[in-house]
Amino acid sequence: MGPAPPHFRGMWRIGIDLGGTKTEIVALDPGGAVRLRRRAPTPPDYAGVIGLIGRLVEAAEAELGVAATVGVGIPGSLSPTTGLVRGANSTWLNGGRLDADLAARLGRPVRISNDANCLGVSEAADGAGAGHATVFAVILGTGVGAGIVTGGRILEGRNRIAGEWGHNPLPWMTAEEHPGRRCWCGRQGCIETFLCGPALAAEADGPGARDAAGLPARAAAGEARAAAALERHADRLARALAHVINILDPDCIVLAGGLSNMDHLYDRVPALWRGFVFSDGVSTPLLRARHGDSSGVLGAARLWDAPLGDAPVEDAWA
Repeated sequence: MGPAPPHFRGMWRIGIDLGGTKTEIVALDPGGAVRLRRRAPTPPDYAGVIGLIGRLVEAAEAELGVAATVGVGIPGSLSPTTGLVRGANSTWLNGGRLDADLAARLGRPVRISNDANCLGVSEAADGAGAGHATVFAVILGTGVGAGIVTGGRILEGRNRIAGEWGHNPLPWMTAEEHPGRRCWCGRQGCIETFLCGPALAAEADGPGARDAAGLPARAAAGEARAAAALERHADRLARALAHVINILDPDCIVLAGGLSNMDHLYDRVPALWRGFVFSDGVSTPLLRARHGDSSGVLGAARLWDAPLGDAPVEDAWA
């Protein structure tokens, strides 16, 4: 994607978090302070997305009277083979040349990365993962994914799929869990199909349930069905993260997304993963994202500060 244009370096930064239902824009001044934030519904078509991002950026720059770099976090990635979006659960993005189309719309280069990578950038720079060498940053929401920041750099991998943890099979499946639900990706038994918000809601309230937000309160009030669903979910999350620890052994794991607000996860999951990690002790901290649901958009704004694989994240705030 090339370096940032010289007249943009060290100046204003705009981040876009392109979600399935909402799109958020944030503008950071040269000191890193948030000076503008807006949200808008995400159009369910490719041309609509290009138009929306163009309008949001133009309106923000006009309001602030500035020019800015633009970084975009998406629920997918750009293929290193074709340059096209692939793997997005907002399926209307797949097959689009999003970076080129946005660059044409905005008249400048645009840097794009997976939304979980953006989460990792933000949390590793000045969030819950600050000071940790390797951060595994997890999104637990309507989808499940992760980003990896190590040595201050986004780890995208040769195929730009590093962190696509949600599309591995749930490890150590029980007989009742096997073979698992069909995932939108076409496979069966993916971690995402067990750990996403709609899956947790369905675990408690049956097919068709989508909202799991009220389950902790229901469990605290003594509802056995809600408590059992939360315990099964915590056990599955522990098994899934134990796989990550066995392979990557990160210095910390940071949770974001709607389900990261469930307080019990931070005690229960580390207690459960001990039985699955191949070590005589597990000291890996499980942390709540410091920037909450703003982590993704803040990380997107910082993509030009920390070019993918080029410059350490920490150098941008040294």
